[in-house]
Amino acid sequence: MSIIKTENLSKVYNPDTVPVHALNNVNISFEEGEFTAVRGPSGSGKTTLLNMIGGLDKPTEGSVTIDGVDISKLKDSKRIDFRLHNIGFVFQHYNLIPVFTARENVSFIMLLQKRGKKEIRERADALLDKVGLSKKKDSRPVQMSGGEQQRVAVARALASEPKFILADEPTANLDTESAMNLLDIMNRMNKEQNVTFIFSTHDQRVIDRARRVITMVDGAIHKDEEQHVAEQA
Repeated sequence: MSIIKTENLSKVYNPDTVPVHALNNVNISFEEGEFTAVRGPSGSGKTTLLNMIGGLDKPTEGSVTIDGVDISKLKDSKRIDFRLHNIGFVFQHYNLIPVFTARENVSFIMLLQKRGKKEIRERADALLDKVGLSKKKDSRPVQMSGGEQQRVAVARALASEPKFILADEPTANLDTESAMNLLDIMNRMNKEQNVTFIFSTHDQRVIDRARRVITMVDGAIHKDEEQHVAEQA
């Protein structure tokens, strides 16, 4: 079933000065359990599309519906709350809180959700175990490699039990081994737990692992293709 649907989605920046048409009437849907890459050159609109789907920005025209809720019509406070409980994010630059340990970074979103202390600690530890960081739970970001920090970011994204995860260039700052390890983790979670992943990426390593590849050009969908991906050993 579709968990995300956009209708005539458009975004214009600087409309009163030098208009930049970042998205132009985008109509697209995503099903539960997808592992999809949105590709395209810089300025093609892929990050803007993820920002609209994630409720980080509001469209100029059109709508974004998630599980029947048109988030583009929500007031800011309601949209923030919806995002907190329904959407996970993984960013290119990790966005970890530098003074927090790995466990504290993963726990933070659950604290915002006002979960119990015991549940938070147990879930944070379990997620860090899943991403292979059981020995780094008390380490701060400066004590971890880029690949380890991004794995913490994936654990944090999963902590809120979101309907889907948006990953904006998650492998851009990683070497090949770290990138492939990260993709292995996300692919495993996608298959074993039916976690939906939507990537914005230039990285062919991500594109090669995606089962659906959407190509954007000048703010519009240029291609939307399914692709067969060989099972990883």
